[in-house]
Amino acid sequence: MGLPVSAVPAPAPEAGWRRHAPFGLGLLLLALLWGGPLPARAETSFAAHMVMHMGVVAFAAPLLALGLSRSGLLRRGGSGRFVLLAALAEFLLIWGWHAPALHDAARQRLALLVLEQGSFLLAGLLLWTTALGTLGPHRLATRTAGAAGLLVTSMHMTLLGALLLLAPRPLYECGDICSPFSTLTPLEDQQLGGTIMLIVGGSTYLAGGIALLAGVLRLDASEARA
Repeated sequence: MGLPVSAVPAPAPEAGWRRHAPFGLGLLLLALLWGGPLPARAETSFAAHMVMHMGVVAFAAPLLALGLSRSGLLRRGGSGRFVLLAALAEFLLIWGWHAPALHDAARQRLALLVLEQGSFLLAGLLLWTTALGTLGPHRLATRTAGAAGLLVTSMHMTLLGALLLLAPRPLYECGDICSPFSTLTPLEDQQLGGTIMLIVGGSTYLAGGIALLAGVLRLDASEARA
């Protein structure tokens, strides 16, 4: 004979430090990215600039979003359209800031660098929070939109990374004006940055999209059985 419902012990709440650990790690990573040597190195190296960019959107932003989700501050559910709008906003910001004129200006002017990095963080946080918000008990289509938003972002980051990697010449004047790592030419520095975006940016968003898509398939199977 089973226990009555009232006698079944409730699951123990997750320890507070575990709930808030991702958020704390995200803040720590931002402090290291923005307060360490990378901003100074980014003035003279495209690859260092890309490390800072990927650290913000591919690691700090999802950690902060996961922390908000675990702490209960992130509203679950909502419309899948918000995820796709967030993905569009990140696409426009990333490709816009990598246009030669804007990128060169951001590497030479501190105010523009701050604006660039802040917009990267806001766009990444908006996309990851809306995507993780689809984990709530809502429609299958909403969860599918969350997976689609991350997968589309993975594709355009991979495309931009490949463009930077395969370009036959430096795309940015700062490659000649600034002084990249002494062991790299401006083109090699750009190729290294493109490789970082292609591997890190593409794979991180791909992994997130696949994880959400797996949840969609499980939900679809359970609804089919019901």
